Amino acid sequence: MLNVTIGKLLEEKALLHPEHEAVIYSDRNLRWTYREFNEICRKTAKGLIKLGIDKGEQLAAWSTNTPEWLITQFATGKMGGVLVTVNTNYRTAELEYLLNQSDSTTIILMDQWKDASYIDMIYEIVPELKSSEPGQLKSSRLPCLKNVIVLGDKSYPGTFSWNDIISLGDSVSDTELDMRMDSLDPDDVINMQYTSGTTGFPKGVMLSHNNIVNNGFNIANCMKLTTQDRLCIPVPFFHCFGCVLGTMACVSVGATMVPVQEFNPKKVLQTVQNERCTGLHGVPTMFIAELNDPDFENYNLSSLRTGIMAGSNCPIEVMKAVIEKMGATEITIAYGQTESSPVITQTRTDDPIELRVETVGKALPNVEVKIVEPGTSLEVTRGLQGELCTRGYHVMKGYYKDITATKEAIDSDGWLHTGDLAVMDNNGYCRITGRLKDMIIRGGENIYPREIEEFLYTHPKVLDVQIIGIPDEVYGEEVMAWIILKEGETTSAEEIIEFCKGKISKHKIPHYIEFTDAYPMTASGKIQKFKLREKAQEVVKH
Repeated sequence: MLNVTIGKLLEEKALLHPEHEAVIYSDRNLRWTYREFNEICRKTAKGLIKLGIDKGEQLAAWSTNTPEWLITQFATGKMGGVLVTVNTNYRTAELEYLLNQSDSTTIILMDQWKDASYIDMIYEIVPELKSSEPGQLKSSRLPCLKNVIVLGDKSYPGTFSWNDIISLGDSVSDTELDMRMDSLDPDDVINMQYTSGTTGFPKGVMLSHNNIVNNGFNIANCMKLTTQDRLCIPVPFFHCFGCVLGTMACVSVGATMVPVQEFNPKKVLQTVQNERCTGLHGVPTMFIAELNDPDFENYNLSSLRTGIMAGSNCPIEVMKAVIEKMGATEITIAYGQTESSPVITQTRTDDPIELRVETVGKALPNVEVKIVEPGTSLEVTRGLQGELCTRGYHVMKGYYKDITATKEAIDSDGWLHTGDLAVMDNNGYCRITGRLKDMIIRGGENIYPREIEEFLYTHPKVLDVQIIGIPDEVYGEEVMAWIILKEGETTSAEEIIEFCKGKISKHKIPHYIEFTDAYPMTASGKIQKFKLREKAQEVVKH
């Protein structure tokens, strides 16, 4: 176990590997060694201290995978501000809720992303900003918010620019920063992530230095990541996948981070080729997009060895294609949730392919996992399905300002109840069989969407599939499939049903089949099944 703060961890790596490349943004030819990266993070940390941000004070970051986001992660790790990660898809109501609930005093944001003007949204929520002096904001709707920092060269009324913050740091001494760093405890909260809010209002998950430093380190070891590795990170930083499985895993072993600012399959393939990346992260939909890129065959991906597929159920066929066609023979599967920093189980690079495509691996070191009867703490016999629970250094400190929800999630013995259904074999390898909430009960039969999804992935025309349950007057619930077909393919609901007959139980064959081009998703790549259910009600009515 490492017992070190995020800021000190980077200092150590800068001393050990000063001239080794820490960060590469391939498309803008930006390259920093560990010494250079540590230096710019120190400068930024000093600027945040000068701004008056105390340790334990919340600072929100709202941007894509920009270099400034990455710097902020390690700068806050040095000066003790709690980094509140903001989903790039958020709009005014969601942003206002997060800034209010988190008591953030500062927000760092891009001025624009895609067709959304972040700066217009912040002015809408805090109209007083336009007539405020930078750092002197007094907002009626967001009483805690004082500082707004905008990335880029353009200046906006009431705000600081990123360069202003760097300049402010010039008047803070190294000694003052080192004293602040020394005052931090590895058990302090340093990161706050809001759960995707697939149900109810998002909750702020409080994670400590120990939570994410150790999780990143164990993840890196499961991938056999070393200083020789270069990891392409196209998953969002605002999610644990980006800032723990990605950046933290790299820094914990001195590997090179190669972020992609915004996911684009061509950009990812180009980056892996140009920078000779040895690792690649992604949710299944990202790997599917890369494998189906029309120019896929033209890219040289021979440097690829490892990586992680996670974030949602990993289809077996996709996993096999990543190993065989992309050459990532040591790719791993990781499973967890934000409340567990996030990884609980992971496959290992030398696991046989069956384990790497059929399970989510076994517990990370120093992590306990048990399968219990849902709603109890009673462990089930190995091989039987139940709810997956976990305990260890990786379990969150709790939900911010929500003791009731924290007690519901973590029992009195320290076990986090995940809400995921799983089966564990005799060697400790787990298969996730569904969400407690996603389980379909049709005429008294329990149906697990994952099982039907895996079967339908074997249909030669199916690119992606999501199974949901929708209300039914006769059976209580009926099975519905939402299918995305491979490019250029056509089929019918009748053909899909015919494909299922005799291969899966009659009650599992989808009663309703809809074809679609895309699924509603959170910005972190999680498919929002509740939105598919809402959409289904409309489709079925007609």
